Amino acid sequence: MRKRAFTMILGVIFVVEITVLVFVLRQDTDAAQDAVLVNEAVQSVQRGWDGITGYEDRTGLRYAVLDRKGRILFKTDPGVSEDQNAAVIHRDTMLDIRVDGQVVGKIIFYNESGQIFKIWKQKILFILATALAIQWGICVLYSSYLDRTVIGPFHRLQRFAERVAGGDLDVPLGMDRQNLFGPFTESFDIMRAELKKARLAEAKANADKKELVAKLSHDIKTPIASIKAASEVGAALAESQRTREGYIQITRKADQINTLVTDLFTAALEELQQLPVTPEDMASGVLRGILTDSDHLHRAQIPDIPECLLYADRLRLQQVFDNIFVNSYKYADTEIEVTAGREGCHLLVCVEDHGGGVCVEEIPFLKEKFRRGSNAAHVEGAGLGLYIADHFMKEMEGALRVENGERGLRVSVLIRLSGAA
Repeated sequence: MRKRAFTMILGVIFVVEITVLVFVLRQDTDAAQDAVLVNEAVQSVQRGWDGITGYEDRTGLRYAVLDRKGRILFKTDPGVSEDQNAAVIHRDTMLDIRVDGQVVGKIIFYNESGQIFKIWKQKILFILATALAIQWGICVLYSSYLDRTVIGPFHRLQRFAERVAGGDLDVPLGMDRQNLFGPFTESFDIMRAELKKARLAEAKANADKKELVAKLSHDIKTPIASIKAASEVGAALAESQRTREGYIQITRKADQINTLVTDLFTAALEELQQLPVTPEDMASGVLRGILTDSDHLHRAQIPDIPECLLYADRLRLQQVFDNIFVNSYKYADTEIEVTAGREGCHLLVCVEDHGGGVCVEEIPFLKEKFRRGSNAAHVEGAGLGLYIADHFMKEMEGALRVENGERGLRVSVLIRLSGAA
């Protein structure tokens, strides 16, 4: 509907411009003299020829009176032609002045066509300039409309796709049902939600597997310890060397089985897929946009970021802050304070909620896989957000600190400065 309105307005202005141009082209640039006034002026000059030096014009025309030798006897204003050659060049009207049947001089009527055309041209240029200015304004408004309803949503979809490709499934895609891409963006967000469900199901399966492996490891180690203890006692009480060696062999195999079980347990803990991290130099000004995108519920005031050059992976850094803000939304659901400043060879960004924090005993475990605080018992989650964020920061030669602040849990992100050792 808006597109049709813009098109109609532009069409109307175009028709007006064409109409004005056609009107100008059809205008006659030669202004015709008023024959009655010209005749009246000639007769008036002829009647007052003897006193021409004191003559007073009453017609309002612009003209000059010359004698037979071309000398100026009278003129209405300084702009009129003063000789016959100039009058011919200017295409002025020249008539004879007759007294008693004899030509006694010339009267030259000024041709005002050029002046009239100049005034017309100024008016037309003003009209066309106004029309072009209106067209330019409409084009600017339409470009702004396209940027807001078409180009902007595409850019948001691009950033959203980058996040999803990087494994960030917590931040929803903002939708505007008023623009053309509302249903389209809604479909993308449904896809994100379904992928998140699949990721949570996978995480739950991994957690269940880890728990099963840990339980089996414990259950297997208990009888192995009993077998090892019994074989050691048997070796100590054995009367023959052959019997003692048999018990020793049992002890060695028990130790071997215990090592294999430990390796199995360790492998289960370390099997989380390692996502690629490729840090590079980037301006700190980019960080403000990252924080703004992460705080999609607008719970924080984004501070000014000190100007410096950072060494980081923009996509992974976005995911780090996404995880931090999402955790704050889920577990605290309060306002968020964000501060930024330099700390040694790092840029320090602190994100603190007002949720009161967590138990001091639980803080060291919050960055571990599948570990969550006691306040997360009834909140959906897999316990991987801070673990992944900590991994990414280590890969970018930075760090992640988790502690209780003055009002709630404070997560500090230390981003390495480019060139810093």
